[in-house]
Amino acid sequence: MDILVLYYSRHGATRRLAECVAQGVDGVPGAHARLRTVPPVAPLTETAAPPVPPDGAPYVELADLEQCGGLALGSPTRFGNMAAPLKHFIDTTSGQWLGGALAGKPAAVFTSTSTHHGGQESTLLSMMLPLLHHGMLIVGLPYTEADLHSTTSGGTPYGASHVAGPARGSEPTAEERRLAIALGKRLAVTALKLAA
Repeated sequence: MDILVLYYSRHGATRRLAECVAQGVDGVPGAHARLRTVPPVAPLTETAAPPVPPDGAPYVELADLEQCGGLALGSPTRFGNMAAPLKHFIDTTSGQWLGGALAGKPAAVFTSTSTHHGGQESTLLSMMLPLLHHGMLIVGLPYTEADLHSTTSGGTPYGASHVAGPARGSEPTAEERRLAIALGKRLAVTALKLAA
C-alpha cells in the first residue's frame, strides 16, 4: 500500500521531516512511502516551474491522491498557517472531494517553524481542515510516545514538528526525528488496518 507523503519545503527543514515520516512508513511491512512535493507559487510568475524538480521528490499529481492508502501532509509555518504552495495544490482537489477519493483514508500532518512560538500547532490544525472536508481520518501522536514528554524542541500530539531556528537548521533533533518516524509508522499501520 502506498502512503503519500506530500510536503512543501523552502529551505529543507520540512523536507527532512518528510523523509523521517517516510522512513516510518517504510518500516511497516506492506506499506511504502511515496514522497511528493509541490512547486513554489508567487504573486507574479514569470516562468513556469520545470516539470521535474531539480532535486528531491517529484511534483505531486492528483492521481497520487487517488491512489494512496493514506496521506501525510507537511508544510513550513507561514504566519500560523500552511504555506501557499501546498494550499494552492489542495485548492485544486475539488474533483477528488466530489468523488470521495480520500474519504475514509487516514491522514497525518507535520510542520517546521523558525521558532518555538512560530505557530506549529495552529499550522498543524490548519492542515487538518481540508483533510476533514475530504472525509479523512486524522491520526496524531499519542502521549505513549515518550519523546512527547521530553522534547524541548518540536513534537506535538497534533503531529510531528521541527524547530529549525538559526542555530538548529534543517536537521531535526533526535527526538523530532523519532516522533516523525513514529507518526509515519502510526499512519501506515492505521491505513493497513482500515484497508483490511
